[in-house]
Amino acid sequence: MTRPIAPDIQRLIDIVTEEVLAATGQDAGPQCACHAVLVECCPDRLRGVLDAGATRLGLHATGGAPDPVAAMIDHTLLKPDATREAIEALCAEAAECRFATVCVNPTWVALAAARLRGSGVGVCSVVGFPLGATTPDVKHYETRRAIFDGATEIDMVINVGALKSGDLRLVERDIEAVVGPCRDAGVASKVIIEAAYLTDDEKVSACTLAKAAGADFVKTSTGFGPGGATVADVALMRRVVGAEMGVKAAGGVRDYEGLKAMVAAGASRVGASAGVKIVRQARGEVHAPAPAAPAGY
Repeated sequence: MTRPIAPDIQRLIDIVTEEVLAATGQDAGPQCACHAVLVECCPDRLRGVLDAGATRLGLHATGGAPDPVAAMIDHTLLKPDATREAIEALCAEAAECRFATVCVNPTWVALAAARLRGSGVGVCSVVGFPLGATTPDVKHYETRRAIFDGATEIDMVINVGALKSGDLRLVERDIEAVVGPCRDAGVASKVIIEAAYLTDDEKVSACTLAKAAGADFVKTSTGFGPGGATVADVALMRRVVGAEMGVKAAGGVRDYEGLKAMVAAGASRVGASAGVKIVRQARGEVHAPAPAAPAGY
Protein backbone atom coordinates (compact mmCIF):
# COMPACT_ATOMS: atom_id res chain seq x y z
CA MET A 1 0.00 0.00 0.00
CA THR A 2 1.40 3.40 -1.01
CA ARG A 3 1.79 5.87 1.85
CA PRO A 4 0.23 9.32 1.29
CA ILE A 5 2.63 12.24 0.77
CA ALA A 6 2.61 14.80 3.56
CA PRO A 7 1.32 18.25 2.50
CA ASP A 8 4.61 20.04 3.21
CA ILE A 9 6.59 17.49 1.18
CA GLN A 10 4.08 17.74 -1.67
CA ARG A 11 4.44 21.53 -1.62
CA LEU A 12 8.21 21.22 -2.02
CA ILE A 13 7.82 18.67 -4.78
CA ASP A 14 5.40 20.96 -6.64
CA ILE A 15 7.68 23.99 -6.30
CA VAL A 16 10.76 22.14 -7.47
CA THR A 17 8.91 20.43 -10.32
CA GLU A 18 7.65 23.78 -11.61
CA GLU A 19 11.12 25.30 -11.47
CA VAL A 20 12.77 22.31 -13.14
CA LEU A 21 10.25 22.42 -15.99
CA ALA A 22 10.78 26.14 -16.42
CA ALA A 23 14.56 25.97 -16.19
CA THR A 24 14.87 23.09 -18.63
CA GLY A 25 12.62 24.89 -21.09
CA GLN A 26 10.01 22.17 -21.48
CA ASP A 27 7.13 23.59 -23.49
CA ALA A 28 8.76 26.98 -23.17
CA GLY A 29 10.66 27.55 -26.39
CA PRO A 30 14.29 27.12 -27.51
CA GLN A 31 17.07 26.23 -25.10
CA CYS A 32 20.59 27.43 -24.58
CA ALA A 33 23.20 24.81 -25.46
CA CYS A 34 25.56 25.77 -22.64
CA HIS A 35 23.43 24.69 -19.66
CA ALA A 36 20.00 23.56 -20.81
CA VAL A 37 17.95 26.53 -19.72
CA LEU A 38 16.01 29.09 -21.71
CA VAL A 39 17.92 31.01 -24.35
CA GLU A 40 16.99 34.29 -22.69
CA CYS A 41 19.10 33.49 -19.61
CA CYS A 42 22.28 32.58 -21.47
CA PRO A 43 25.19 34.83 -20.35
CA ASP A 44 25.93 35.80 -23.96
CA ARG A 45 22.44 37.31 -24.22
CA LEU A 46 23.02 39.36 -21.07
CA ARG A 47 26.29 41.07 -21.83
CA GLY A 48 24.52 44.20 -23.00
CA VAL A 49 23.20 44.85 -19.48
CA LEU A 50 26.62 44.99 -17.82
CA ASP A 51 26.57 48.74 -17.31
CA ALA A 52 23.10 48.65 -15.82
CA GLY A 53 24.14 45.80 -13.57
CA ALA A 54 27.19 47.63 -12.30
CA THR A 55 25.12 50.71 -11.49
CA ARG A 56 22.59 48.60 -9.63
CA LEU A 57 25.36 46.90 -7.67
CA GLY A 58 26.66 50.26 -6.51
CA LEU A 59 23.63 50.59 -4.28
CA HIS A 60 25.14 48.11 -1.83
CA ALA A 61 27.67 50.68 -0.63
CA THR A 62 26.99 53.43 1.87
CA GLY A 63 28.07 57.05 2.10
CA GLY A 64 30.23 59.29 -0.05
CA ALA A 65 30.96 58.37 -3.64
CA PRO A 66 31.35 54.58 -3.57
CA ASP A 67 33.39 52.60 -6.03
CA PRO A 68 30.75 50.39 -7.67
CA VAL A 69 33.25 47.57 -8.23
CA ALA A 70 34.58 47.50 -4.67
CA ALA A 71 31.05 47.79 -3.29
CA MET A 72 30.07 44.43 -4.72
CA ILE A 73 33.09 42.46 -3.48
CA ASP A 74 33.32 40.32 -0.35
CA HIS A 75 37.09 40.53 0.31
CA THR A 76 37.79 36.96 1.31
CA LEU A 77 40.33 35.01 3.35
CA LEU A 78 39.12 31.56 4.37
CA LYS A 79 42.38 29.61 4.29
CA PRO A 80 42.80 27.40 7.37
CA ASP A 81 46.32 28.71 7.98
CA ALA A 82 45.36 32.39 7.90
CA THR A 83 47.12 34.26 10.69
CA ARG A 84 45.97 37.17 12.84
CA GLU A 85 48.31 39.45 10.90
CA ALA A 86 46.79 38.33 7.60
CA ILE A 87 43.26 39.00 8.86
CA GLU A 88 44.29 42.46 10.06
CA ALA A 89 45.82 43.18 6.65
CA LEU A 90 42.62 41.97 4.97
CA CYS A 91 40.57 44.37 7.10
CA ALA A 92 42.91 47.27 6.34
CA GLU A 93 42.59 46.61 2.61
CA ALA A 94 38.82 46.36 2.91
CA ALA A 95 38.55 49.66 4.77
CA GLU A 96 40.78 51.39 2.23
CA CYS A 97 38.96 50.01 -0.83
CA ARG A 98 35.51 50.10 0.82
CA PHE A 99 34.56 46.56 -0.06
CA ALA A 100 31.09 45.31 0.83
CA THR A 101 32.48 42.97 3.50
CA VAL A 102 35.41 40.91 4.57
CA CYS A 103 34.58 37.20 4.54
CA VAL A 104 36.39 35.26 7.25
CA ASN A 105 36.13 32.07 9.25
CA PRO A 106 34.14 32.28 12.51
CA THR A 107 37.24 32.39 14.72
CA TRP A 108 38.17 35.78 13.21
CA VAL A 109 34.76 37.49 13.28
CA ALA A 110 35.26 39.37 16.55
CA LEU A 111 38.68 40.65 15.45
CA ALA A 112 37.39 41.74 12.05
CA ALA A 113 34.36 43.46 13.57
CA ALA A 114 36.62 45.41 15.93
CA ARG A 115 39.03 46.41 13.16
CA LEU A 116 36.23 47.52 10.81
CA ARG A 117 33.98 49.30 13.29
CA GLY A 118 32.89 52.63 11.79
CA SER A 119 34.42 51.88 8.36
CA GLY A 120 31.15 51.01 6.61
CA VAL A 121 32.58 47.59 5.69
CA GLY A 122 30.61 44.59 6.96
CA VAL A 123 31.83 41.28 8.32
CA CYS A 124 30.70 38.09 6.62
CA SER A 125 31.22 34.72 8.29
CA VAL A 126 30.72 31.17 7.07
CA VAL A 127 28.58 28.44 8.63
CA GLY A 128 28.81 24.68 8.04
CA PHE A 129 31.93 25.49 6.06
CA PRO A 130 33.23 24.10 3.78
CA LEU A 131 31.40 20.73 3.59
CA GLY A 132 27.88 21.59 4.76
CA ALA A 133 27.73 18.20 6.45
CA THR A 134 26.70 19.31 9.93
CA THR A 135 23.20 19.19 11.39
CA PRO A 136 20.72 22.09 11.32
CA ASP A 137 20.97 22.71 15.07
CA VAL A 138 24.74 23.05 14.84
CA LYS A 139 24.42 25.49 11.95
CA HIS A 140 21.81 27.41 13.95
CA TYR A 141 24.23 27.79 16.88
CA GLU A 142 27.13 28.69 14.58
CA THR A 143 24.99 31.43 13.07
CA ARG A 144 23.94 32.88 16.40
CA ARG A 145 27.52 32.85 17.69
CA ALA A 146 28.87 34.56 14.55
CA ILE A 147 26.19 37.25 14.84
CA PHE A 148 27.01 37.70 18.55
CA ASP A 149 30.68 38.20 17.60
CA GLY A 150 29.78 40.90 15.07
CA ALA A 151 28.93 39.24 11.75
CA THR A 152 26.62 41.28 9.52
CA GLU A 153 26.28 38.60 6.85
CA ILE A 154 26.29 34.79 6.98
CA ASP A 155 27.27 32.44 4.14
CA MET A 156 26.03 28.92 4.93
CA VAL A 157 26.77 25.70 3.06
CA ILE A 158 23.77 23.47 2.36
CA ASN A 159 23.70 19.77 3.17
CA VAL A 160 24.85 18.67 -0.27
CA GLY A 161 24.49 14.97 0.50
CA ALA A 162 20.89 15.41 1.62
CA LEU A 163 20.07 17.30 -1.57
CA LYS A 164 21.61 14.60 -3.76
CA SER A 165 19.69 11.98 -1.75
CA GLY A 166 16.43 13.74 -2.58
CA ASP A 167 15.75 14.71 1.04
CA LEU A 168 14.37 18.15 0.21
CA ARG A 169 12.69 18.64 3.56
CA LEU A 170 15.99 18.20 5.39
CA VAL A 171 17.67 20.70 3.08
CA GLU A 172 14.89 23.21 3.71
CA ARG A 173 15.18 22.77 7.49
CA ASP A 174 18.94 23.14 7.18
CA ILE A 175 18.57 26.48 5.41
CA GLU A 176 15.82 27.71 7.73
CA ALA A 177 18.05 27.00 10.75
CA VAL A 178 20.38 29.73 9.49
CA VAL A 179 17.93 32.12 7.83
CA GLY A 180 15.78 32.36 10.98
CA PRO A 181 18.39 33.87 13.33
CA CYS A 182 19.73 36.02 10.50
CA ARG A 183 16.29 37.50 9.92
CA ASP A 184 15.77 38.07 13.63
CA ALA A 185 19.06 39.98 13.87
CA GLY A 186 18.74 41.90 10.60
CA VAL A 187 21.71 40.02 9.14
CA ALA A 188 21.93 39.01 5.47
CA SER A 189 21.86 35.28 4.74
CA LYS A 190 23.55 33.62 1.76
CA VAL A 191 23.08 29.98 0.80
CA ILE A 192 26.07 28.24 -0.79
CA ILE A 193 24.81 25.45 -3.06
CA GLU A 194 28.30 24.18 -4.09
CA ALA A 195 27.19 24.01 -7.71
CA ALA A 196 30.12 21.93 -8.95
CA TYR A 197 28.68 18.89 -7.17
CA LEU A 198 25.17 19.31 -8.58
CA THR A 199 23.24 18.57 -11.75
CA ASP A 200 21.27 21.44 -13.27
CA ASP A 201 18.07 20.02 -11.78
CA GLU A 202 19.70 19.88 -8.35
CA LYS A 203 20.91 23.47 -8.71
CA VAL A 204 17.33 24.51 -9.45
CA SER A 205 16.11 22.58 -6.40
CA ALA A 206 18.73 24.16 -4.12
CA CYS A 207 17.96 27.69 -5.29
CA THR A 208 14.22 27.11 -4.99
CA LEU A 209 14.57 25.83 -1.44
CA ALA A 210 16.74 28.82 -0.50
CA LYS A 211 14.15 31.16 -1.92
CA ALA A 212 11.31 29.35 -0.12
CA ALA A 213 13.23 29.61 3.17
CA GLY A 214 13.57 33.37 2.80
CA ALA A 215 17.33 33.61 2.23
CA ASP A 216 18.71 36.87 0.85
CA PHE A 217 21.25 35.37 -1.58
CA VAL A 218 22.23 32.15 -3.26
CA LYS A 219 25.94 31.58 -3.74
CA THR A 220 27.74 29.35 -6.21
CA SER A 221 30.62 27.82 -4.31
CA THR A 222 32.82 27.59 -1.23
CA GLY A 223 36.02 27.81 -3.24
CA PHE A 224 37.08 24.50 -1.69
CA GLY A 225 35.00 22.15 -3.88
CA PRO A 226 35.85 20.63 -7.26
CA GLY A 227 35.04 23.85 -9.11
CA GLY A 228 34.18 27.50 -8.58
CA ALA A 229 31.77 30.00 -10.10
CA THR A 230 30.83 29.73 -13.76
CA VAL A 231 28.80 32.17 -15.84
CA ALA A 232 26.43 29.34 -16.75
CA ASP A 233 25.68 28.56 -13.11
CA VAL A 234 25.25 32.23 -12.20
CA ALA A 235 22.80 32.70 -15.08
CA LEU A 236 20.83 29.61 -14.09
CA MET A 237 20.68 30.69 -10.45
CA ARG A 238 19.54 34.18 -11.41
CA ARG A 239 16.74 32.80 -13.54
CA VAL A 240 15.50 30.60 -10.72
CA VAL A 241 15.56 33.18 -7.91
CA GLY A 242 14.43 36.16 -9.98
CA ALA A 243 15.24 39.78 -9.33
CA GLU A 244 14.28 39.85 -5.66
CA MET A 245 17.23 37.76 -4.38
CA GLY A 246 20.95 38.31 -4.64
CA VAL A 247 23.30 35.94 -6.46
CA LYS A 248 26.89 35.69 -5.24
CA ALA A 249 29.59 34.29 -7.50
CA ALA A 250 32.55 32.87 -5.59
CA GLY A 251 35.49 30.64 -6.32
CA GLY A 252 37.95 31.44 -9.08
CA VAL A 253 37.06 35.11 -9.72
CA ARG A 254 40.59 36.46 -9.87
CA ASP A 255 40.50 39.51 -12.14
CA TYR A 256 38.29 42.34 -13.39
CA GLU A 257 37.35 40.53 -16.59
CA GLY A 258 36.14 37.57 -14.54
CA LEU A 259 34.08 39.88 -12.33
CA LYS A 260 32.49 41.56 -15.35
CA ALA A 261 31.52 38.19 -16.79
CA MET A 262 29.80 37.22 -13.52
CA VAL A 263 27.92 40.52 -13.36
CA ALA A 264 26.80 40.11 -16.95
CA ALA A 265 25.45 36.66 -16.07
CA GLY A 266 23.45 38.02 -13.15
CA ALA A 267 25.73 38.20 -10.09
CA SER A 268 25.03 40.98 -7.60
CA ARG A 269 27.94 40.12 -5.30
CA VAL A 270 31.31 38.49 -5.87
CA GLY A 271 33.50 36.71 -3.33
CA ALA A 272 37.19 37.01 -4.11
CA SER A 273 40.54 36.91 -2.39
CA ALA A 274 41.94 39.07 -5.21
CA GLY A 275 39.69 42.03 -4.41
CA VAL A 276 42.48 44.61 -4.33
CA LYS A 277 43.83 43.43 -7.68
CA ILE A 278 40.34 43.56 -9.21
CA VAL A 279 39.71 47.11 -8.00
CA ARG A 280 43.08 48.29 -9.28
CA GLN A 281 42.39 46.74 -12.67
CA ALA A 282 38.96 48.40 -12.78
CA ARG A 283 40.58 51.77 -12.04
CA GLY A 284 43.15 51.27 -14.78
CA GLU A 285 46.04 50.92 -12.33
CA VAL A 286 47.39 48.03 -14.34
CA HIS A 287 51.01 48.52 -13.23
CA ALA A 288 50.26 48.76 -9.52
CA PRO A 289 51.46 45.76 -7.52
CA ALA A 290 48.65 43.57 -6.25
CA PRO A 291 48.58 40.39 -4.17
CA ALA A 292 48.05 37.13 -6.04
CA ALA A 293 44.87 35.17 -5.30
CA PRO A 294 45.69 32.28 -2.97
CA ALA A 295 44.68 28.81 -4.01
CA GLY A 296 41.34 27.53 -2.77
CA TYR A 297 39.16 30.56 -3.42
